[in-house]
Parts: sequence; structure tokens; C-alpha cells
Amino acid sequence: MSSIKVECVIKEKNEIGESPVWEERDSSLVYVDISGQRVSRWSSLTSQIESIATEKPVGSVVPRQSGGYVIGEGTRFAFVDWGKRSITTVAHVDKEKPNNRFNDGKADPAGRFFAGTMGMELQPAVVERKQGSLYTLHPDHLVVKHFDEVDISNGLDWSLDHRIFYYIDSLAFMVEAFDYNIQTGGISNRRVVYRLEKDEGIPDGMCIDTEGKLWVACYSGGRVLRIDPQTGVRLQTVKLPVKKTTSCCFGGKDYSDLYVTTAYKGMDEDSLAKQPEAGCIFKLGGFADGLNLTEDARYIVSHPCQLL
Repeated sequence: MSSIKVECVIKEKNEIGESPVWEERDSSLVYVDISGQRVSRWSSLTSQIESIATEKPVGSVVPRQSGGYVIGEGTRFAFVDWGKRSITTVAHVDKEKPNNRFNDGKADPAGRFFAGTMGMELQPAVVERKQGSLYTLHPDHLVVKHFDEVDISNGLDWSLDHRIFYYIDSLAFMVEAFDYNIQTGGISNRRVVYRLEKDEGIPDGMCIDTEGKLWVACYSGGRVLRIDPQTGVRLQTVKLPVKKTTSCCFGGKDYSDLYVTTAYKGMDEDSLAKQPEAGCIFKLGGFADGLNLTEDARYIVSHPCQLL
């Protein structure tokens, strides 16, 4: 693999940048600022940023096949009409837990929207424990809860053959796997595939490459890890000039760049002075000789939500 170049490409700071998704049709990156309460689109062609404000903290965004986006905001699933600048409720969850909010989410290979919740943040990465759950919003708007007692529902993705679902509950400090039923969206046979070491930070968002390896952004660790989920071995560590790395996705030409979101919320003045790019979004280049995506594999990282 060639040398990886780390470049700050989106300099507009996010309190908690998250949920990056590459939109191939217009070469743009869509992402959220959770506590900044906005969904943004950055054009890699013009470097222009457009944003829509949300009413409550917004944990994730995915493109909707029929146009616009689906978000997990507060404790509701909602549609975003980008043209009309409007947000409409689809369904509510965790109604008995008003202090909860959605965190990370992603569309599965069949177009269902998986997203999880978490309890109130007392301070960054310190939460009311075991208050979250993992949900799926199906195309017919049916909401299914898979399990509860989650601390911080976070990174998720699917194996290239769609048979395995990968998942992170951040404060468990590990990446887990489930058997996945693509026909029903059901998960089973929960197991551990990687346990983080103490100096690696808190596992946050993640994505998968064309070799079936996972890339995990490590909050407070200032790095992304490349992990082989079959062997549980860390294959590579790429460090960034900021500590609060939050999530990642492949994008760009041939999907040969890795975009990494970051955060600055909770940092003191001294830390901000030492990490002036905290909250910006970075591009990691140099993957072209092994991780650029084929036409078949592109769907893995860019599939839209099929919601009606």
C-alpha cells in the first residue's frame, strides 16, 4: 500500500462531526454536526458547504433513494427534503426516555435504516449508562428494536457478502459481529471480533473496504484503525493531527479516499490551541493500490435508504 497522505479538506469546524456519506452523483460529502444540530453537504468540486438546521441533536444521515435524506434526530426518524429545507417526522423511539437521542446510523445493503440511541451526555463520551437501543426503520416505516442496554450506540456496517453485521457500543471498547439475514434484516449470534487496546481510544464510527477489512475511528485516540474482522488483528494505524476522530467513509474518485470526521466539543483552550484543526474533516489519500472500490463494492459504502 502506498504512503497515506492526511489532508484537512473541510475547514468549517463541527462541534461533533459524524456520519459521513459520499454521494457519487455530485461528488459531495454529506455529514452531520450532532450538537451543532445541522446536516451539511460539502461539494468536492467547488468546496461549497450547504447546511440545514435541525431542531434537536442529529446523530446520522443517509441518502434516500427517492431523493433527500433520512436522519436520526433526537428520538425520531425523519425525512429531510433538501430542496424545500423541511424536516418531517417518520417515527419516534425511546418515548419513555426523553433524555435519549439517536447517535450513529447507516443504510443496510437492502436499504433499511439502522440507527441506535444513547442516554444523556453528562460530558463528551460520559453518558447515563445502558439507556440506548439499536433500531431498524424498514421501507414501510415499521420500526424494529433489536436490543437495548446500550451505552453509546455507534459504528456499524455489513460484510461484502451481506452475511455479517458489524457493530460498536463505544463504552464496551470492542467491535462486535452478528450473523445477518438480508431478507428480513434480522441479526443473531453476537460475538466479539476486536478488543481495543488502552492507548487506541474509544471506538466510534466505522466503515468497510473492498478487502472486507474494517476502518474504525477512535475518539480521543486521534487515529483510525484497519482491522481484519476474521482474525481480530489490527493491520494498520493511521494517526491524525486531532484527538477526537469520530467516523469515516470512503469516497472520491474510485472511492480511493477515506474521509474522517472529527470533533472539538469539550476541549479546553490549551487543547484547541494545540489542535487548531479539531472539528474539521480530513481526507486520507493513497489507497489506490488496494482499496479503491469496484462497481460491485461501491454499493457497500454508498447504498441509499429505500424508505418510501
